[in-house]
Amino acid sequence: MDPRPDPADAVADLFDSSLNLEDAHFKEGYAEGYDYGLEAGREEARQVGLKVGFETGEELGFYRGCVDVWSSAIRVDPERFSSRVQKSVKTMELLLERYPVMDPENESVQEIMGDLRLKFKAICASLGVKLEYKGKEGTKMLKAMLACGKVYISESRNRVALESIERAARLSKGAAIVNKFEDAIYNRVGYTVVSRLAEKPMPDSCPLKAAVLAMVKAAFDAVDLELHLGSHPRLGVVDHICFHPLAQTSVEQVVLTARSLAMDIGSGLQVPAFLYGAAHEEGRTLDSIRRALGYFKPNLSGNLWAGGLNSNPLPLKPDEGPSQAAQGKGVVVIGVTPWVDNYNVPVKSTNISTVRRIAKRVSGRGGGLPSVQAMALAHGNGITEVACNLLDPGRVGAAEVQQEVERLAADEGLTVGKGYFTDFSCQTVIEKYLQMDSHV
Repeated sequence: MDPRPDPADAVADLFDSSLNLEDAHFKEGYAEGYDYGLEAGREEARQVGLKVGFETGEELGFYRGCVDVWSSAIRVDPERFSSRVQKSVKTMELLLERYPVMDPENESVQEIMGDLRLKFKAICASLGVKLEYKGKEGTKMLKAMLACGKVYISESRNRVALESIERAARLSKGAAIVNKFEDAIYNRVGYTVVSRLAEKPMPDSCPLKAAVLAMVKAAFDAVDLELHLGSHPRLGVVDHICFHPLAQTSVEQVVLTARSLAMDIGSGLQVPAFLYGAAHEEGRTLDSIRRALGYFKPNLSGNLWAGGLNSNPLPLKPDEGPSQAAQGKGVVVIGVTPWVDNYNVPVKSTNISTVRRIAKRVSGRGGGLPSVQAMALAHGNGITEVACNLLDPGRVGAAEVQQEVERLAADEGLTVGKGYFTDFSCQTVIEKYLQMDSHV
């Protein structure tokens, strides 16, 4: 007779079978899930790759189209574009050729795309056109909304005063001084201050306005116009503030900032403030304000400007503030315009009348180069400068101004030195700020 199986062994066999069955199902399910996940992952990766590749190709195509149009326009009429714009267009063309379209894993793709976006924005800013690639949202470079304020202060010899002014600007988070240009003979300093701008700017929360206002207050505290002496004309301690839209910002988006600043200076600080350009309702020009207030007339022998403005009622009603110049502070002129280049050409002569004649013939007002303003200023060491504002540098740039001054000076029997800019180009200002952006 066979021995009867042990009930305990039967139960163990039952559990072993169940466990083996469960393990088999687990392995089978895992294998099926793995195969499904692998296939789904491949499909998802393919879709993501197609999407990213399409977006990249679309953006590159947009830039290629812009470059082709600009290059064609330059070939038809090269005089319409400054040498700087032409060089930037050529650089974009080279970057497009270098882009490794068939090698998306190439380490240079991000760098080249970043450079393309920067060059594109800079060219648009120089030409005063508003173009935007809209196929890819959230691109930092392309979507940047920036603005700058150029702040001109009638002081360059008092180091303590300048340090105080710069320290005040640094207190405004999000704003940065991108450039500083000093001239001891003119006794004048120019600061280029940049910040981001909200799509719908609120002046009271704008870092740019906060930084500029802090600089104005510090300048009023540290500088006395009554003690000022220099060979550059001026109307106040803070002689001139000009706001420029940068990157994707429009002129209109900067207007509120300028008007709000004028109100704070005029009503709050009791210093007369005049508006010009887009900030003024009728688009009044900067030079019309200056002529009305006697800006261009030296008040001291040797073609110098000294002391403050007289205390009589101003011949022009300010947009904000009192009708008399503030003692020791003068007045402030505030405007909004597209980008302006400042370019000075040294003429080797102390004959101010002759160089004034050259400056007049260079300027658009005198029948010379359109969109150019020019004046002659004594600059020491046997030099008189033709100081120029290039109101449309994409149309008439420094090269054309240099050439025209040289031609007119030669007619007068004078020689000319190489001119210089008092600020970076619009493109460089944008690039420098974006490099500093994470630290301000």
